Amino acid sequence: MAKPNDNPAEPFKKALAEATKALANDPELSVTYSVDPSGLVGDNARLPQVTRRMTSQEVLLARGTADAYAMRLRFHNEGTHNKYRPAGEVAQALYETMENARCEAMGARAMPGTAKNIDAKIGDEAAKAGYAHITEAASAPLAQAAGYMVRQLATGRDLPNGADNVLELWRGFLEGQAGDTLDDINDVLDDQVAFSRLARQVIDDLGYGDQLGDDPDSEDPDEEQEASEDQEEDENSEDGGDQEDQNQEQEETPQDQNQEDMQQQEAKASAEESDDMDLLDEAELEDGQAPDEQPQQAPHSEADPEYKVYTTEFDEEITAEELADPVELERLRAYLDQQLEPLKSAVSRLANRLQRRLMAQQNRSWEFDLEEGILDAARLARVVANPTTPLSFKQEKDTEFRDTVVTLLIDNSGSMRGRPISIAAICADVLARTLERCQVKCEILGFTTRAWKGGRSREQWLTDGRPATPGRLNDLRHIIYKGADAPWRRSRPNLGLMMKEGLLKENIDGEALEWAQRRLLNRPEARKILMVISDGAPVDDSTLSVNPASTLEQHLRNVIAMIEKRKQVDLIAIGIGHDVTRYYQHAVTITDVEQLAGAMTEQLASLFEDDSRKRGNVRGS
Repeated sequence: MAKPNDNPAEPFKKALAEATKALANDPELSVTYSVDPSGLVGDNARLPQVTRRMTSQEVLLARGTADAYAMRLRFHNEGTHNKYRPAGEVAQALYETMENARCEAMGARAMPGTAKNIDAKIGDEAAKAGYAHITEAASAPLAQAAGYMVRQLATGRDLPNGADNVLELWRGFLEGQAGDTLDDINDVLDDQVAFSRLARQVIDDLGYGDQLGDDPDSEDPDEEQEASEDQEEDENSEDGGDQEDQNQEQEETPQDQNQEDMQQQEAKASAEESDDMDLLDEAELEDGQAPDEQPQQAPHSEADPEYKVYTTEFDEEITAEELADPVELERLRAYLDQQLEPLKSAVSRLANRLQRRLMAQQNRSWEFDLEEGILDAARLARVVANPTTPLSFKQEKDTEFRDTVVTLLIDNSGSMRGRPISIAAICADVLARTLERCQVKCEILGFTTRAWKGGRSREQWLTDGRPATPGRLNDLRHIIYKGADAPWRRSRPNLGLMMKEGLLKENIDGEALEWAQRRLLNRPEARKILMVISDGAPVDDSTLSVNPASTLEQHLRNVIAMIEKRKQVDLIAIGIGHDVTRYYQHAVTITDVEQLAGAMTEQLASLFEDDSRKRGNVRGS
């Protein structure tokens, strides 16, 4: 007979889960407790774990997190939010924090008891992030400061320790740039459409108007009225359907409306797909083909039409922020810095050397034997020897780099675990900072798989009866640690994600290389450089167990050959303990991970020096 659960925290956890559902007005909400980072995804809320001890800190943090998520679900309409969401990263961060602050402030007004609980959550996050010890605005997150200001203006409450420091560091800037706009906060707090417009105006006032994207109100003049009606219906928990479903008799919650919206979108997409298939069928009939013949699918790989993939349904391209919350990223980053403290000075010296070499190429170029300019003293001897020789002048010439972007593609496979991945992360970090100083944009990407031994792709293959030679049979995970347009300061914590336990799994290099190249080709810069850091050949046990042994390696070779032949991207590789020169034309192999920083520096410097010499030859000719 099973023993009854005598954990004293269980009654509290059950009561809090029920209270959260009631506050959110969502009886279908799933509430769990975990030591993993808290999060709200759809109708699933993950709250901080409450142990048997039930300390006051644990209880307050769990309550605060639950109340914050409940307020988000109750007062937030995802359709309206997405309509006004800006395009750029900084603008999105400002928009998100201000909307969260709006929902929490609405809760504080309607249910004052939630305000104290949410204060505990904000204080805990600020303490973990070390906000109380920040002394310069440049080190404090502007987006958090904007959210804190919205909360303070809307509720009149003092902020917890640490959060108040962040706001004070940015208060002068926020009030100076957007004070007039923020004065209207209380007039629009209960109208998400109006608040979203105000948030976009604040973003513009702060100097990030170029990241807002298109004006959503200019696309469809009828959408404004519909969004306002939807928002009003959400807040009153009335009928959540759209215009076609307003005759429904059953009263629905905002979450029901969101689900219906998703179902309608899926139905619309399905109908559009059906129309597309009808058009394809008509086209086939015109060509004299059978109407039931399926159109030929485009090859999965541009470099190798024969390369097969069983399914891409479970693949993901994801940012570091989506794989861990800010608190965990800061903790992992601190762990990374601690592991590499002895090495950082040496890496920094190499980065400084690279910066000097790059800046020297930018600034130290002269044109000689000119008729005007600065007198060339080195050539005065010719005038003394022959007075009829004219004086020679020189001028310094600006030789800025061609507009350049650099992508670092880092192998995130299990064999990189430990010191290799740590050094790769810190080198990428320092290199990105160095290139930013030289006005060269840098993107940092990683590649691995979502699971060992095939994941959900293999499960589907097994369900389908194990077709022969299925091709790649695992779920890809392509990670964006830093976008090319993102400032280094904002992306710095993201590289700590490489220290996350369980992140590093299998490596399918060929598809990762094609992905990174596609991202580069979509960039506007004139010159594009792709640097790959890896410690071995592509390996995925699930794929190799049911396909020819050379499947992944041959695909990698074909992708490299395509990139090197087209010459749209400069491709270089660094192998850690593995000879990558047998794959890449421009590559170097290092035997010790401590050599990585020097190898990266030399490879990049040589590329820029080659480019400088080529431009010099063009001018000389």
